Amino acid sequence: MILPNFLVIGAPKAGTTALYHYLKEHPQVFMSPIKEPKFFALEGERVDFQGPHDYKKDYVTDINAYHTLFKDVSDESAIGEVSPWYLYLPKTAERINHYIPNTKLITILRDPVERAYSHFSSLVSKDHEPLTDFTQAMEAEEMRMRNNWSPRWHYKQRGFYYSQIKRYFNLFDQSQIKIYLYEDFKANPIGVLQDIFRFIEVDDEFAPNISQKHHVTYMRRNEVLHKFFVEENLAKSILKPLISSNLRQCVKANLINLNIRKRPKLQPEVRKRFIEVYREDILNLQGLIQRDLSAWLEV
Repeated sequence: MILPNFLVIGAPKAGTTALYHYLKEHPQVFMSPIKEPKFFALEGERVDFQGPHDYKKDYVTDINAYHTLFKDVSDESAIGEVSPWYLYLPKTAERINHYIPNTKLITILRDPVERAYSHFSSLVSKDHEPLTDFTQAMEAEEMRMRNNWSPRWHYKQRGFYYSQIKRYFNLFDQSQIKIYLYEDFKANPIGVLQDIFRFIEVDDEFAPNISQKHHVTYMRRNEVLHKFFVEENLAKSILKPLISSNLRQCVKANLINLNIRKRPKLQPEVRKRFIEVYREDILNLQGLIQRDLSAWLEV
């Protein structure tokens, strides 16, 4: 039975969705049809998370079900999947080492404060996050964890990378691990992708289409406009039969585009507060991975 020979283990909101799609384009790479199966994070566990929208979609907890994700592998030499929970949840590294000890591991790390804020903003934009204030959501995290909300709500804890990376360094040879910074991936995606292709031993001259943006977070300008055009309502039901489908879709797309704006920047005083939360971890991580992370400590 076939198992992956490389994994993208995180971090969330650090380009992993885009990386999944770019890897999937490569003719020598097979990516699991489920983007985030989370198998090594949740193997054998009874999944019963209690947070809002913590449904069980795409959770793969059984080894046989995991094997079926790779049943269509043909002549691809690199076989992989992407699950950002792998970096964070503590049992994952041991499970990976048990099943595929020689696998290659890829992670992209992002400034932990910016990562947490991006994560929070993404859930707000989906109407999943009940709080609209970032600081309040960060402060609510311990209570949410006690109440068994899933890791998708762990904005703060998922940014303590030092212990997360160290777990993998303790179990795997460092030649099996590639660590990139989000700012490098954002500034030079082709260069990072070519390096990843070399790492997983496929043709590094292949150039995926990087023009398409994946998983960009936008905020709404007007909540009423959003509810009118996206959600079902009486006015829509009356007008729907009178307007052609193509025209409805065109009007809807254009008005929704007018109603979105990019995520606002994090306020400096808020960023400064949470930099202090991560300062020690950032300095420890800097020594561990031998990268200059001083920009993460700037307000």
